[in-house]
Amino acid sequence: MKKLGKILFFILVAGVLVLIVVISLTIGWRPFVGPKVRPLTSQKFEATPQRLERGRYLAVGLTGCAECHSQHDWNTHGAPVVPGTEGSGQWLNMPDLPGHVVAPNLTPDLETGAGAWTDDQLSRAIREGVGHDGRALFPMMPYQDFRQMSDEDVASIVVYLRSLPPVHSQLAKTEIIFPVKYLIRSVPEPVTTSVASPDPADRVKYGQYLATIGGCADCHTPQQQGQPVAGFEYAGGMLMSGPWGEAATANITPDLSGISYYDEALFIQVLRTGYVKARKLNSIMPFGAYKNLTDDDLKAIFAYLRTLKPVKHRVDNSQPPTYCKLCRLKHGGGDQN
Repeated sequence: MKKLGKILFFILVAGVLVLIVVISLTIGWRPFVGPKVRPLTSQKFEATPQRLERGRYLAVGLTGCAECHSQHDWNTHGAPVVPGTEGSGQWLNMPDLPGHVVAPNLTPDLETGAGAWTDDQLSRAIREGVGHDGRALFPMMPYQDFRQMSDEDVASIVVYLRSLPPVHSQLAKTEIIFPVKYLIRSVPEPVTTSVASPDPADRVKYGQYLATIGGCADCHTPQQQGQPVAGFEYAGGMLMSGPWGEAATANITPDLSGISYYDEALFIQVLRTGYVKARKLNSIMPFGAYKNLTDDDLKAIFAYLRTLKPVKHRVDNSQPPTYCKLCRLKHGGGDQN
């Protein structure tokens, strides 16, 4: 009997060791111990006119702050923000999300918004994916891209958010289903070094910066189980469903199946109007925000897109979704690849 007990004990110990190794080599321990979190500081960003102007430009025109954290009129082309809801949050009504995802109220309302949050809590949430309460934010909030955001730009966005009129808007909290609610704890990473502002004189590098914090790759790269499909960066085909209907993102690489026929003028026109000549874009493409960008910034983004690797990948929203053997997802025109 004692011998059997020893055997069972060694089997248990071996099983625990194997489990430790498997967890260490796969998902890691963050899902169990929580996200990486740096200590908060007492930093407060000075509210200068320059920061206020820059913050408004970024939050309204590029980074999607106003897009995700405001309500929209989806019956109007371009889905304009409903007046009075700017920054007050919304439930992201998308059936493919793993749970109930809410973009919170970022206005300075003390009870239902961010009025009691410190500047560093906002900065940490934006670039590091850790909420004011220490939880890991669902990475639909593009903090993995915002890690590249300069210190000055994140300061400007915080200053702008502080300037919004307080809106009393009580929203439910985000509730992510198991096991995703634990797996996302592995995503946040602290920003521990200073991030400099890029030089606008280097158009391609600056365009890459704008495209990154603008989230272009997030939407225009197909994903499987939340991970980008390797080799299809910016090649489109991610099917998106919501109050705007259903549409797949376009291939914006310089391939013949992408936007090789675009020039600067057409690119700017598309992002200003939401039309590719006579073809109407779905309003999930946030041209209503991008139309606020300067010509110089749009030209820089276009210059960067022209340097991308061309990827042959036909996406056609005029056709019903069909299986694509290239990206192994369903999207319009998929059976033509």
